[in-house]
Amino acid sequence: MQGFKRYAIYYAPEATRFAEFGKRWLGWDPVAGCDIPHPPYGLPMDDITRTPRKYGFHGTIKPPFRLARGVDIGALHAAATALMAGMSTVRVEGLKLTRIGGFLALVPEGDTAELRAMASKVVKALDAFRAPLTDADIARRNPARLSETQLDLLHRWGYPYVMEEFRFHLTLTSRVSPELAEQTRLVLEDTLPEVLPRPLKIRSLCLFGEADDGRFHMLHRYPFRG
Repeated sequence: MQGFKRYAIYYAPEATRFAEFGKRWLGWDPVAGCDIPHPPYGLPMDDITRTPRKYGFHGTIKPPFRLARGVDIGALHAAATALMAGMSTVRVEGLKLTRIGGFLALVPEGDTAELRAMASKVVKALDAFRAPLTDADIARRNPARLSETQLDLLHRWGYPYVMEEFRFHLTLTSRVSPELAEQTRLVLEDTLPEVLPRPLKIRSLCLFGEADDGRFHMLHRYPFRG
């Protein structure tokens, strides 16, 4: 677990057809830590998945962060183990394909209150392990474009889209043109019905680490035992 630039807590599907779809769609297996070939969808897959590929197929719960000075990864791992052990399965009705700001993603259907509460709990409980943002970190978030609430969240929790601004999603593409988005949507709408879980049951969360090359690796899965 040591030696990674940043760490994050993600939802990543367990070993199912959904997980298999995700890693092959993006072309990156974060468990094995290797590239894998895309299926022959007839799309420029390397281009449309370039940005999300490095993160792996996931839904962000606690966004990537550097460890605070003096904090050992073992302490974060122990805290995450204890935290997740007290959690219970989170259910949402399902997932649907949508376009968010130029990219395609899967977002929850139905009531997300339970999911949002779980994410907020994780962000708060593990925040002591996060190093403070640098001025450069803040500048990369383009604070002039953030709402007052988002700016407050950025300074308090290190990311503008947590707590009341949290929107769970699993990113499938980079930002693409409307024409390419439509082509990709058609392929996905033909593929997804066979693999999407319904309902979606989140029974665990995962620790991911960012290597020096920017690729994220799954380091540990924490099952919920509550």
